[in-house]
Amino acid sequence: MTTEYTASRTSLRTATVMVLFALGFTALMASMYGLTRPVIEASAQAARMSLVGEVLPASAYDNALLDDAVRLGLTPELGLPQGGLVYRARRNGQPAALVFEAGSNEGYAGRIDLVVAVLADGKTSGVRVVQHKETPGLGDYIDQRKDKNRSHPWITTFNGLSYAEVGAKGWRVRKDGGQFDSHTGATISARAVTNAVARVLDFEAAHRQRLYAAPPGSPL
Repeated sequence: MTTEYTASRTSLRTATVMVLFALGFTALMASMYGLTRPVIEASAQAARMSLVGEVLPASAYDNALLDDAVRLGLTPELGLPQGGLVYRARRNGQPAALVFEAGSNEGYAGRIDLVVAVLADGKTSGVRVVQHKETPGLGDYIDQRKDKNRSHPWITTFNGLSYAEVGAKGWRVRKDGGQFDSHTGATISARAVTNAVARVLDFEAAHRQRLYAAPPGSPL
């Protein structure tokens, strides 16, 4: 038996072992993914429902809200360069509220992501900042979790207001001639959120009927 033949058989065995190992590892990963996927999806769904619960009470609707959504494409007026979702809340089959994903690139430190719930009468049910990079201890009061005013967080000043009632000029921070307060030295953060909420309300008023009427899962 030649040295070349022996080396060839050794290489073949090594290659076979590596292929079998790769196949086994792939099968194991696929199996693990199949087992963990339901848990991951359930966790993500629970997180979404928890967030929705912060802006819209569960008593306001009786449908499977996460299954009743429309998909927005590029929507710069809502700060959604990649698109986003609008969840429809209904009660006894009637429109109850729309929950918007939205954002703003006007923050002091960059992008601010929001979720805004708008009742069927056009009034805000609640607003929450989901993600931001505003300065800790200064501009991060826009995030209820960071606001030191526990009894009346700044973000709740939007509750119960509509675009029509406040008016375009009113939907600004006081420094810009509007009605919304901001913390000294951190006006930019408040301005970004205030303007973003105003745009959501304006968009909701303009597209309300289409948003509620579109088939679930369809693009708007």
